Amino acid sequence: MRNAFVEALYDIAGKDQRVVTLVGDNGAIVFDRYRESYPERFINCGIAEANMIGVAAGMAACGKIPFTYTIANFLTQRAFEQIRNDICLQKMNVKLVGIGVGFVYSDLGPTHHGTEDIALMRALPGMTIISPADPVEAQKATWTAAELEGPVYLRLATSRTPRIYDDDYEFEFGRGVVLREGGDVTIISTGNILHEVIKAAEQLKREGISIRLVNIHTIKPLDEEIILESAQKTRAVLTVEEHTIAGGLGSAVAEVILEGQNEAIQFQRMGLPGAFAQGYGSYDEMKEMNGLGWQDICSQAKRLYEKKLQLV
Repeated sequence: MRNAFVEALYDIAGKDQRVVTLVGDNGAIVFDRYRESYPERFINCGIAEANMIGVAAGMAACGKIPFTYTIANFLTQRAFEQIRNDICLQKMNVKLVGIGVGFVYSDLGPTHHGTEDIALMRALPGMTIISPADPVEAQKATWTAAELEGPVYLRLATSRTPRIYDDDYEFEFGRGVVLREGGDVTIISTGNILHEVIKAAEQLKREGISIRLVNIHTIKPLDEEIILESAQKTRAVLTVEEHTIAGGLGSAVAEVILEGQNEAIQFQRMGLPGAFAQGYGSYDEMKEMNGLGWQDICSQAKRLYEKKLQLV
């Protein structure tokens, strides 16, 4: 996913002289080709994220299109005040790129896990949030971010994300994607954890439970229509995210359902339940230790389905 972003950004910079890339002393190897081709448009701001955002805001005020790139939690947490006041309040055309979202930096521990970024960025007026699930979507989302006017937060995993989509996939900004049709339970997810959800949906199908699977790649603005349609069709909705359940995708979906539905819906969020990620290990081990493996998703979906049947 990271490499797909860098390749797209390289092509965008070749077509638009206004594009400038700022990094927080990371991404050295993956940006080699970009730095060699556009040395005057590549700035290493060092481990000084707040300063990087201030520089980006100034560049945007001069007509540039800055892309700021660093580890997601350092970007959204260390520089939150600058993102709020310099970027959003001033409506600056800055693109914020957070790498390593969720706990893909598994063995580095909670200090490097990006599990609160959606909640932080959702709270900011004028901020757009895009959360691609695979390299193809990441590439197309990068082009979209460059074309949008105003602040954009693009949240990415690392370079090891497997593909979900073919090259001809059409990315529609602001519109969710139905990956599977089903009538028993809707599972709504975003980002890298979607791969676990797909495994769970396949297992549930073998067990006779039909899953409607929805990928929400644009978290803000949110596709309310696909959420309400899915809730109406299945009467049971499970959200799955590699993020705290407070303020994340699940909260956003719940708000839409509660404000837009009059009939009873069985609803459940899966994510980190008001706690930091537990344990150390590989990425797959981290998901399992924190209740976000595909088996956990299967179990929660089945419980939700059984609760729905009790009300019929």
